[in-house]
Amino acid sequence: MNDLVIRTATVDEIPALLAFWAGAAEGASITDDPDGLARLITRDPEALIVAERGGRIAGTVIAGYDGWRCHLYRLAVDPEQRRRGIARSLLDAAHERFVRLGGRRADAMVLDHNELGQSAWLAAGYGREEQWRRWVRPLDA
Repeated sequence: MNDLVIRTATVDEIPALLAFWAGAAEGASITDDPDGLARLITRDPEALIVAERGGRIAGTVIAGYDGWRCHLYRLAVDPEQRRRGIARSLLDAAHERFVRLGGRRADAMVLDHNELGQSAWLAAGYGREEQWRRWVRPLDA
């Protein structure tokens, strides 16, 4: 694992990130587009954390902090590189960021049908809170 580099994303690699998510992430988000990613990286340049191996994206996580809560999105690892500690390294970097910013607790968005993802989050010490449900409303442009 010595060749794994953990770093933040840049706007130059937005097409590569979107292509990576198309193959490695479960599901898609309304913000999975060049404009959405550019806004994220511009507003909070440290939020999108990338694991890189051999000059290629091996994994990602978005570690968003709004000053109140720590939110994790888009934990994704290249299917050919799973079970090698990449997700753990990404989450360690995210947790370090949150602590540095004064965060107290992190939450993660995990699809109900994503059993592989749920296993990964459980292994990382996260637990489901049954009393909560996510309520959403798309905003018109």
